[in-house]
Amino acid sequence: MNTPAPYDLAPIAWLMGMGVLIALGPLAWVWRRNAGHGVARRLHALTVLVLFLTFDLTLFGAFTRLTDSGLGCPDWPGCYGNASPLGARHDIAMAQAAQPTGPVTHGKAWIEMVHRYLATGVGVLIVVLAIATFVAWRRQRRSPTIAAPQVALKPWWPLVTLVWVCLQGAFGALTVTMKLYPAIVTLHLLGAIVLLALLCMQAVRYQQAASERLPTALPGGLRSLLVATSLLLGLQIALGGWVSTNYAVLACTQFPACQDSWWPPMNFAQGFEIWRALGVTSAGNPVDFSALTAIHYVHRLMAYVVFVAIGVLAWRLRRVAPLRPQAKWLAGLALLQLATGLGNVLLGWPLLAAVLHTGGAAALAVVLVWTLCETRRVPSLRALRVAVPPPLQGATPAVGQSPFRGVSGKMRKT
Repeated sequence: MNTPAPYDLAPIAWLMGMGVLIALGPLAWVWRRNAGHGVARRLHALTVLVLFLTFDLTLFGAFTRLTDSGLGCPDWPGCYGNASPLGARHDIAMAQAAQPTGPVTHGKAWIEMVHRYLATGVGVLIVVLAIATFVAWRRQRRSPTIAAPQVALKPWWPLVTLVWVCLQGAFGALTVTMKLYPAIVTLHLLGAIVLLALLCMQAVRYQQAASERLPTALPGGLRSLLVATSLLLGLQIALGGWVSTNYAVLACTQFPACQDSWWPPMNFAQGFEIWRALGVTSAGNPVDFSALTAIHYVHRLMAYVVFVAIGVLAWRLRRVAPLRPQAKWLAGLALLQLATGLGNVLLGWPLLAAVLHTGGAAALAVVLVWTLCETRRVPSLRALRVAVPPPLQGATPAVGQSPFRGVSGKMRKT
């Protein structure tokens, strides 16, 4: 079988051109639809568009992995040194003839390259977003007549997003050149979630600036629950990525038990050995089935904790009127995750359920970041007493007036 060099930068100009072509359509649509609106409105629309396309790219990345197309083109960034599988027809045919059910086929090559085209298009859009934000920010600084709320973020936020998407591209290259190392593939998934979080934060801030509103005040306990649930979800997504990249989903095909036991044989040390190739230990021995069971079961146990945490959080957020949409989204997505998770186990890991499970996890992360950006912690009453000086000796408040009236009034306004 013809094995190409891991890296061949010859087709990179063609790939960049493809990314620009893909990006031109969405850019034209956003600019035309928001013509005549303020800077914040246009930046918000562009950020939401990039967020939507990045979410779609995450789903397509899951589809690429779940169809075993991650090595459909075993080099990077092109396919056997070509910009598309059309130019690599001969090499792909030879590889497919040598291994008809192997990682390289014509269909898998196209899936892999379409994923790269879409990723390049999203990268171009993020470059445009960073440039547009910087230009708007500089114009606002130079012209005091421009209202301050028009540019809600410093330009380094889109710059961080641009740097992050470049790191994502590097991990995408390592995914191919290191032959699907589970740690690299899992980090690539987590990087996609972080990218979604960065874009979601920017979209919310631009929307707040356009409507000139402030985040909703939450009691300290509820805000802490929101933060803790977000961290738990991040850990669960990492565990889910580890399950998927190690192909451990079918280690347990029963629910709630596993292998006719509530605590099946599990090799945690081998299952959670991070730096190793796919299917083997660092010593080169095949990974035991008990290790796959450990990977699956830890993810399942953590799912119970996260499901309860999201349920409690959604129940408490529904009592806060401005956050009822987020509460409904959290409850619905949690049920979707439960249904697709059970479908993966009981139905033998069907492709649709597996892709939806990844999409549900990404959507939960976006909704939690949305909620975090739309809220702020309320200072405790004790902190307010410390912050507000006591009245002068002999002075008494007017009848019916609280000594904390000014503070509470400011809190209500914010």
